[in-house]
Amino acid sequence: QVQLVESGGGLVQAGGSLRLSCAASGRTFSMYAMGWFRQAPGKERDFVAAISSTGGSTQYAASVKGRFTISRDNAKNMVFLQMNNLKAEDTAIYFCAATFISSATASGGDFRSWGQGTQVTVSS
Repeated sequence: QVQLVESGGGLVQAGGSLRLSCAASGRTFSMYAMGWFRQAPGKERDFVAAISSTGGSTQYAASVKGRFTISRDNAKNMVFLQMNNLKAEDTAIYFCAATFISSATASGGDFRSWGQGTQVTVSS
């Protein structure tokens, strides 16, 4: 089981930027693909971005493509989500997740470990 802790959320104005971080425990972090998901109030949890175990491939939801960038540092057991040009509709709790699958995947069902989430609020 991988333990995940997110940080970096907060309140930002529309058009601004935030960088989310996710710290993972365990010595096999480099074997896991990682993902970011988000859940807005009253809505289901949605896929945001995913990155393969090596960082060589990524996937993005259409709504964030071109604005968000997922990256990872396997030496530090960290995964990041750089969010630029934020919009009010990006307001949500953002969750980091890990899967034993090595390739980037957008399917929430593939992910086995989840963090507690970090709140992102974008004011318009």
